[in-house]
Amino acid sequence: MTLLQKLRRKLFPPREVIEGYENQELVETIFRKTIAYDPDGDWPLVVGVNSVLDFGGGAGLHYKLARKQSPDIRWAVVETPAMARRARQLATNRLMFFSDIHEAADWLGEVELMHSNGAIQYVPDAIETIRTLCATRPAAMAWHRVPISDADAKAKAEVQTSFLSDNGPGSLPTSKDKLVKYARNWIPAESFLTVHQGYRLAERGPDPREHGTQQFRFVRH
Repeated sequence: MTLLQKLRRKLFPPREVIEGYENQELVETIFRKTIAYDPDGDWPLVVGVNSVLDFGGGAGLHYKLARKQSPDIRWAVVETPAMARRARQLATNRLMFFSDIHEAADWLGEVELMHSNGAIQYVPDAIETIRTLCATRPAAMAWHRVPISDADAKAKAEVQTSFLSDNGPGSLPTSKDKLVKYARNWIPAESFLTVHQGYRLAERGPDPREHGTQQFRFVRH
């Protein structure tokens, strides 16, 4: 996006607003952008990993990068019901889409890695969802772009706004943009760490991809 386009978007934002991740127009935008997406580079996190449960993985954008270095990797995406239904058109014998965590884990059989990038803060009950993910007993859990609040703070919610064209990987030409609004939750640090029962915190630090968020890696005891 050029500087002029950014300035125009800031001065004259779209008037139309869509809400929530179940919106069909948002789902279709992410779906189409993922099909067109052609990532490059390597991904050390998935080297030597055979099975991944990708929580909030859209229409499989992370799988498209992982399979370039690990063609035989098996990948289960857990998404909203609307996204999972639409993305199943892209399913293969190594890539599947689910709206239920346990069903995804059952399909994988053994979960070597649970991966989630910028998703857990959008579910209604983040702590309970994390507890469910831990119950699938992945060998490792990698969290990226998690908004963490002070250790003694309570969970707080806010309304986040983005441009429709910014959702999903890469870019597609669009004649008319819209605003997208959804609830975003800040997760208390103490609750986030404590809920990982049976896991050791191996890495923690600021996530450079999004200001104010953190990244974590847990390893099963």
